[in-house]
Amino acid sequence: MERALKLPHREPLLVVVLGPTASGKTALALTIARRFDGEIVNCDSVAMYRDFEIGTAKPSAAERAEVPHHLLDLVDPMADVTAGEYARQARQVLGQIAQRGHLPIVSGGTGLYLRALLEGLFPGPQRSAELRNRLRQRAAVSGPERLHRILRRLDSSAAERIHANDVPKVIRAIEVCLAARQPMTQLWREGREPLRGFRMLRLGLNPAREALYARINLRAERMFEQGLIAETEQLRKKYGDDARPLTSLGYQQALQVLRGEIDRKQALVAAQQAHRNYAKRQMTWFRREPEVHWLAGFGDDQAIQSEAVGAVRQAI
Repeated sequence: MERALKLPHREPLLVVVLGPTASGKTALALTIARRFDGEIVNCDSVAMYRDFEIGTAKPSAAERAEVPHHLLDLVDPMADVTAGEYARQARQVLGQIAQRGHLPIVSGGTGLYLRALLEGLFPGPQRSAELRNRLRQRAAVSGPERLHRILRRLDSSAAERIHANDVPKVIRAIEVCLAARQPMTQLWREGREPLRGFRMLRLGLNPAREALYARINLRAERMFEQGLIAETEQLRKKYGDDARPLTSLGYQQALQVLRGEIDRKQALVAAQQAHRNYAKRQMTWFRREPEVHWLAGFGDDQAIQSEAVGAVRQAI
């Protein structure tokens, strides 16, 4: 295997496992890593943060001990990791894995991070602390939907890709549009530096929608049963309400319970709906990815795993 990955006339292979939440990306990435001596690079923005466990569905401690994992549990919850920062760190890790003669496997569902890693980012304008503070104040007073309407007027394509509740990304997109005096998506098409030095195999999980939604509902239910609200309370005490991951799905609803805004049953229903909506947006995003080998099932299905292993073997 090491000989195959190090052939002098061929660039090393990079496997990308993508798909919506709850589709089994972790299970499939682990299967490929076990079979081909691989190392897994996380591409989930929330999983990068320390102390956030139940709501992130991170690989278990046993799985992390069995297969090397990278870019997990390394960011302070009060920090904000941009797509560009993620791409820089991930590219460095990929190079190190390839040098060891192992198979790098990128796995996760944060589409913007994946695009930054594989295609590069545009050279965006400098951040403006004054503008950001004004926009944050507007979101606090008028709600995130007001900011999202502003972005929609400035760049409708960016507004379609960024959810209204993701206030930091909405603010950055508005900031870029105003500073550059053109839509952010137009800048995206200019001056990007794609990842080089690897051959790419994209494996996309595409299970039936109703089956996926059933899994999403069950996963959210289990998160609440495993103590998501109690974990959120501990994290809130430790970091305060401004911790970046507390805005993510699941934690956001648990925080509403702690604030007395909704009860536990309402929080579960809201979290399930939010995760289903997120999965739909993920698939819309990932369908734009080029040359994806789509797998019509879940990543923990034996038949899907066999098909994926065959695709990797053929690529190698």
